[in-house]
Amino acid sequence: SARSAARALSAIRGFYRFLVRYGMVEVDPTANLQSPQLWHTVPHALTAAEVEALLAAPDVDTPLGLRDRAMIEVLYATGLRVSELCGLALDRVHLDPSFVRVIGKGGKERLVPLGDQAADWVDRYLGEARTELVRERAPEVFLNHRGRRLTRQGFWKILRGHGLAAGITSPLSPHIVRHSFATHLVEHGADLRAVQMMLGHSSLTTTEIYT
Repeated sequence: SARSAARALSAIRGFYRFLVRYGMVEVDPTANLQSPQLWHTVPHALTAAEVEALLAAPDVDTPLGLRDRAMIEVLYATGLRVSELCGLALDRVHLDPSFVRVIGKGGKERLVPLGDQAADWVDRYLGEARTELVRERAPEVFLNHRGRRLTRQGFWKILRGHGLAAGITSPLSPHIVRHSFATHLVEHGADLRAVQMMLGHSSLTTTEIYT
């Protein structure tokens, strides 16, 4: 693909810059090579019915199921990156009014509305489930069964399991839920600049793919 070719060309250019800098070659044969044009692919998004089924999949009568429901609610309500979700600290979650303070790429902070439904599930998780999961002092909101921070890979497996239980046969990942959040916002008339700010995109061009 053009993206793979561009990645390979970038590596080769870096290699020849190294060779020229240290006098191992006199001419950089990649100097005049043009990178292939990259095509923007339309991201896959879940349907509204699939989102509802996914949210209803965890067994909220168990601490882990309640945690999973709260995590998926937050993920769909905010469009956080999976690393941002797993690293979300207790002191960055506000339930009244409901929003989260997120540290994104490059250490940039942004405020993202949480929504009443997601806030309610987070409040229930904190009051009923997290107290049973925590083993020692932990700053993160969402913990694994050992009472420690949940990893990105761990949540990916959890989400995939609930997706299968919900009957979602297409590929599912935290990023797909993030795409769904943005796509559904745009479909319902949200301002593109506002979506950009909530997603933490540095360029509006990245967000424009959802149009």
